[in-house]
Amino acid sequence: MASLDGRVAIVTGAGRGIGREHALALAKAGAKVVVNDLGGSAAGEGEDKTPAQGVADEIKDLGGEATANYDNVADFQGAENLVKRAVADFGRLDILINNAGILRDRMLVSMTEPEWDAVIGVHLKGHFAPTHHAASYWRAQSKAGDTVTGRVVNTSSPSGVFGNVGQSNYGAAKAGIAAFTIISAQELGRYGVTVNCLAPNARTRMTNDIFEGMPAPAQGEWDPLDPSNISPVVVALCTDEAAGITGQCFFVWGSTINVLKPWDLGVEIAQEGPWDPDELAAKMKEAFPEGKAPEPMMNKLMKAAGMA
Repeated sequence: MASLDGRVAIVTGAGRGIGREHALALAKAGAKVVVNDLGGSAAGEGEDKTPAQGVADEIKDLGGEATANYDNVADFQGAENLVKRAVADFGRLDILINNAGILRDRMLVSMTEPEWDAVIGVHLKGHFAPTHHAASYWRAQSKAGDTVTGRVVNTSSPSGVFGNVGQSNYGAAKAGIAAFTIISAQELGRYGVTVNCLAPNARTRMTNDIFEGMPAPAQGEWDPLDPSNISPVVVALCTDEAAGITGQCFFVWGSTINVLKPWDLGVEIAQEGPWDPDELAAKMKEAFPEGKAPEPMMNKLMKAAGMA
């Protein structure tokens, strides 16, 4: 088993679902874990200390070390408090897993400004703020001459890297997280920090509607959509062996992991000299003969799995 003995990890949104599995897996690998969760609904409403405290207690019952934290990671001061909590309770910080998120799905023409702002805020600022404060901590260590082996694992989504109808706010935020990962990796490598992200598929309270056509297997059978399938990727990325892996996005479905390619130059339409708009439109039609938006990747995956 991968050893993270002596490491200290923060997992945001760790009270339920994928985040809970991350916290448990890191603890089983030997890490001390700060279990962060505001405890709100899937839409980000309300607060409840029970989920975070319950996971922290579960880790302790298994013989691990954990503490619960209830700060709002989308609040800049709350994110700083979270990082300080890890250092105060366990003496250091080595791993940051940004996982907290909410959903407020709506078709674009019906989406309200608060529904847009809330989702963008929790996901994008909720990744930026903890990463900023963790990076400041690691930079100070590096400048003091200490060896840093920091790990950041962000949480994008298939909706962000492939798109999904009804999730323009969520998908935009998750696409931003993928870009944030690439840039953060470029900036923080000099301090000994790797930054990667996941685009996970798992059955949780936030995805029940998406996967309702694929019922959970019978008891004892392996479930490809069990959120625990995602956590081995997180643990692996936090090991010393993964020191050279950074700026990557991993699409995870069951036991299959795809390392996604970033944007590339794609189809080229070129000529010598400036374009005439009519000529360019004709060339574009040649390049895209179907003339319609591609089928959403989630639809293709569901069909491949016999779910649609």
